[in-house]
Amino acid sequence: MPHSQHKNGNLFARWADFSYRNAIWIIPLILLFTSLSTVYTANNLGVHTDTTDMLSEEVPFRANHIRYRQSFPQHEDTLVLVLNAPTPEQSHHAAKRFTQFLHNDPAQFSSIYFLTGEPFFERNGLLFKDIAELERIADHLSAAQPMIARIAESPTLHTFASVLTEAVEELRKGRKLELEQVFDGVGATLNARLQGQSRPLSWQALLGGEAQKDTYLEIISVQPALDYSQIFAAEQPINAIRSAAQEMGFSEHAAKTLRITGEVALAHDELDSAMHGAQDAGVLALVMVAVVLLLAFRSVGAIVTVILSLIIGLLLTAAFATVAVGHLNLISIAFAVLYIGLGVDYAIHFILRLEETRTSGESISNALHKAGGDIGQSLLICALTTAIGFYAFMPTTYRGVAELGIISGSGMLISFLITMTLLPAMQRIFPARIKSPPVSNRSNRSLLDLPHRAAKWVYGMTVVAILASAIALPHIRFDYNLLNLNNPHAESITTFQELLKSPEESPWYINILTDDAQRIEQTSQRLRKLPEVDKVVSILDLVPENQEEKILLIEEMAMVLGPISFSTTAFQISDYYTVPEQRAALQKLAATLDRFMTEQPAHNSNASARKLHRSLANLLAHLETQQHGKDHFLRATGHDLLNLLPDSIQRLQLALSAEPFAQGDLPTSVNELWHSHDNFYRIAVYPKENINDNDALRRFVRSVQTIAPDATGVPVISLEAGEAVVDAFIHAFSLALIGVILTIRIMLRSFAATLLALAPLLLAALFTGAGTVLFDLPFNFANIIALPLLLGIGIDSSLHMVYRSRNSGETHDNLLHTSTARAIFYSALTTLVGFGSLMFSTHQGTASMGLLLTIGLFLTLVCVLIILPVLLQSFDRVKQGAI
Repeated sequence: MPHSQHKNGNLFARWADFSYRNAIWIIPLILLFTSLSTVYTANNLGVHTDTTDMLSEEVPFRANHIRYRQSFPQHEDTLVLVLNAPTPEQSHHAAKRFTQFLHNDPAQFSSIYFLTGEPFFERNGLLFKDIAELERIADHLSAAQPMIARIAESPTLHTFASVLTEAVEELRKGRKLELEQVFDGVGATLNARLQGQSRPLSWQALLGGEAQKDTYLEIISVQPALDYSQIFAAEQPINAIRSAAQEMGFSEHAAKTLRITGEVALAHDELDSAMHGAQDAGVLALVMVAVVLLLAFRSVGAIVTVILSLIIGLLLTAAFATVAVGHLNLISIAFAVLYIGLGVDYAIHFILRLEETRTSGESISNALHKAGGDIGQSLLICALTTAIGFYAFMPTTYRGVAELGIISGSGMLISFLITMTLLPAMQRIFPARIKSPPVSNRSNRSLLDLPHRAAKWVYGMTVVAILASAIALPHIRFDYNLLNLNNPHAESITTFQELLKSPEESPWYINILTDDAQRIEQTSQRLRKLPEVDKVVSILDLVPENQEEKILLIEEMAMVLGPISFSTTAFQISDYYTVPEQRAALQKLAATLDRFMTEQPAHNSNASARKLHRSLANLLAHLETQQHGKDHFLRATGHDLLNLLPDSIQRLQLALSAEPFAQGDLPTSVNELWHSHDNFYRIAVYPKENINDNDALRRFVRSVQTIAPDATGVPVISLEAGEAVVDAFIHAFSLALIGVILTIRIMLRSFAATLLALAPLLLAALFTGAGTVLFDLPFNFANIIALPLLLGIGIDSSLHMVYRSRNSGETHDNLLHTSTARAIFYSALTTLVGFGSLMFSTHQGTASMGLLLTIGLFLTLVCVLIILPVLLQSFDRVKQGAI
């Protein structure tokens, strides 16, 4: 052994001796320092959950987004409230009511936008329809006006049935009337009432000549007050919204529902899913890790020693993070995962080497002296190389990763200091009375010797695996879609994905800024020609074309409708009609429908009439069998059919009072969404495809960027951030690899030993990449954090094996029978069962991290415990042959 290595071994041996002899004051000092550090950390360590802060502001897309936020801050950090109801009238009314609630709480809610509920759009909404659509509405209104006027005088089920009977008679006589939507809507309302449910008839849909849908939605955008000092920054405003919704009768199983989505809700649900998933996985991990440690040590004392050293090291690393950085982010918070996964490695190696030295009957002090000298330098090399690997993350533009690098790198050095100081000291206060494992039987020895006996097979399979992995590498993917990280069953996710399917309601669109009003139309026209673009909206689109012609049609509709009004007591007229009278009116309607279907079987309305006739027959049969409550049933049916009519007519009359307007007439609440205070104009570009698909997302973003390179918005940020993360990790791992190679070369002082230590690491990386393709596991913003842990474990495991082979006199035949191989196996197994349990998390990002760790750790063990011993065997033979 070289003199310098012998000298270093003596240094670490004396270190272990010193800690053991002075344990009585070393342990209290460490505990006191840890306690003070924990208090300091608890009072000063912040948590930043704003993911945009994790990327450097110098990155171009980040700079574009910052400029956009400065011009249009009301579009950022928003909640999107999606209100659903069976009719457009109900959804609109519910949204206006909830908007009022939000306005009444300015401390928690600001920048509240319910555009379809804006008085300006309620009055001028018809001007935004095209002329053909206005003509269709005018035709339906002209046909419906007599019926509406009569119902307004006597809004009862009896009157409604009588008027509809007359309309069917006109249809039977050959008059052109479009009654399909009326028949379908009335039939659906009657069917729902027969089932004990309420499905009001939408007069807004009927007057527009549209078939009534099952549900209608309205969207409210609101900016909640966020408290980033709390882990759940939006918890208070979200809870306030849910409480108000419950008081107003919104619920998951009610006719009216309110769902919360938007970037703030998505971040809230993601953090909640990740934390709960980690908690559930943590319980399983704790049990499994305890079982593995018990198998490794067969001693409760050793387990307590390892766990205590891990806890102290973790707390001290958190204290360092508080001093050096001051906060954690959603990336750097993973330092705890990395520390536990690598810190347990140092402790297991030390304890198992101590066990090995005691098997010859050594006293605890002599065993510590020998173990410290043997393992100390190996642990130092591992700590330095792993720390340098993490420090290589610091120069990246991905601030979250850079902060993770400085915290985790320092944590490795802290772990080394704790291992060499606290573990020897703990042997005096809490001696780990290790029981030697049973003597290996012939089958176990045969299994451990298998790689050496089957060296040719190992080489052959390795070559095949390398070739297969090389073929698979081009198919490695990165999933840019942030939605795929979250719990797929979370309300914010399901609602957001529902909106994405509709180009009209898609919350993911690209924003383009321009300070030249003359360029808006030119840019918009170029964007509209792109095949990936569905529509382009700017402030120019808020001033509709052909207003004079549209106003003429609207005035004509106003004259046709006339001054219809409903008194507040009008609906009480139903009391004047008896049950037999109402039943007779319904029977007459059914009979008229029957004659119409018989006389005109080929009429376009025949199918709808047949459905309504069937519904009427079922209703009349229900009345015949019902002994009590007939009046209540008919009153409820009339209410379902007519209750929304007054509101629909009132809103229509308001819309018929529209007047021409120019851009200068737009209200401030509308203008500020498109023209900023610093004189920038916003152009919104909507995708034609569902950009929940990564390929569609890339096509859409890259296409728009050909015209507007400085475009921003969630689609751009998702794609560019993903590529920035990939570039940051490639850059960091390149620097880490260079740093690791130089460190190993300097510490081992052998080019051949350096190559041997790097071979398993590089092979494991290659095989893991191929494994992600095989298991259809794309990298994402969450599981990519597992790569530094795999890097650290790969470096440490390889170094331990090479160092033991070179500096402890072990031959390749005995290497797998040593405590080093056992320590590598058990430390990897501990990490595997600890973090592999993350696969069961509801948070898909966390679950993918667990799966990636499982694949990577398994392949690392294969490379270190099977391939590396064979390489060492071949190297020894070459070396001996050269001699």
